[in-house]
This record gives sequence, C-alpha cells and structure tokens, in this order.
Amino acid sequence: MKPSKSSGLFRPFENLADLLRSRSFEPVTHTLDKPLKKFEAKPDRKNEQKLFMEAMADVKPISKANRLENTIRIKPPQDFEIDLETETLLRLKNLINRGEGFVVADTSEYIEGIGHKINPEIARRLHKGEFSIQTHIDLHGLNAGDAQNTFERFIKEAIITGKRAVLIVHGRGLSSPSKPVLKAKVIQWLTRGPWRKWVIAYTSARPCDGGTGGTYVLLRHRPLTKRFRKIKRSP
Repeated sequence: MKPSKSSGLFRPFENLADLLRSRSFEPVTHTLDKPLKKFEAKPDRKNEQKLFMEAMADVKPISKANRLENTIRIKPPQDFEIDLETETLLRLKNLINRGEGFVVADTSEYIEGIGHKINPEIARRLHKGEFSIQTHIDLHGLNAGDAQNTFERFIKEAIITGKRAVLIVHGRGLSSPSKPVLKAKVIQWLTRGPWRKWVIAYTSARPCDGGTGGTYVLLRHRPLTKRFRKIKRSP
C-alpha cells in the first residue's frame, strides 16, 4: 500500500473493500472418507470393583459389642387404626346380617357327593346356585323315623312332578351330643337307600338357604340302573 498523496497519511486498508469486491473466494470445505463413529463410554466393571476393594481394604466391621442397633418401632397413625377397626366391624356386620365373606365350602361341616360317572364340577355348580331350586322340605323337629317317611314322600313327589333341583333342610345338629343326626340320615338316604339311583349330585346349601343346615339335591329324569351302566360302559 502506498501513502495517500492528498493527506500524506499511510492508510493500509483504504482500498481493501475494493480489493475484496474485485475477487471471489470459494468457501473451503473438508470431507471425511469415513463417518465418525459415535463414542460410547462403557463402564469398566472390573476396574470399578478393583478400585472399590482397594478403597475398602482398611475397613473393618464393627463388633457386636460396639454396635448400636435401631430398635425404634414406628406405630401406624391413629387414624389408620380407627379405619382398620371400622372396616373389621363392618365386615363382621355384613357377615352376621347377610352372610357376606362366609364360604360354606371352606368349613368342616360342608358336604358334597356325586353319582356314578358324574363330573365333580356339577356339584360345585349346584352349590354355587346355578340350578334353580324348585321345591324344598324342612325336617326340623322330626325324629329319625318320621323324617325318613317325610323325606321319601318328598323325593317321590319331586320325581313324579319332574322337579330337578330340590332343597332339604335338616339343621346343623349342633345340639346333638355326637354328630348331627338328621344331617347324617339324609346323606345315608341319598347314597345308600333306593333313592341313590335318582341322585345326580348333592351338596351343602348356600348361606341364604341354610348353609350347612341344608342340602341341595339334583335329581335325574330316569333312575340309574345296572342295565343303563352296562350300556354306558360299552364302546
């Protein structure tokens, strides 16, 4: 650059704008033959374990004599105890008034039986109330002889009139010194007497029908005979 003749001063960038406009510059770009790989730091577990063991080398466990254990027990809030007590009383009330929460099949008094080659699921369905009870009889207050006569007349009438699902109320027999008399007799008449040929299944009733103080009985349309059994067994 030459000094300006008009002012006598040295101005090195005076013509720089004109110089840049007179020349064109191409932008310089750099390309890579291969794309850069994404770097992912992988934890060195062996090295971490080694460093941890070195850091813990001088650490010694505290002896039981010098150990202070936390024996503080955290009590639940008072509101929680009240809510739990209220819920328990509500469940007990529903159990007494409506029998909710009481499962007859889980008690030792529950009875269940099926006839020849009958699927056990039939008895469970009978207990659940899937078969509509069409008639019932109450044997309370009867001795064994009168109860048997009443039972036989009832079963005979049910078969003649085409009743399939019936209820026999016999009581739980809790006042008996040894075992429930009428309940045991009803089971005997259903399984060993002449009426066993008509029985598909029997089971303790639901709480709404007397629970273990009653027995559901599912009857056949036709009696199961030896001839019928042979036909069923043949291929």
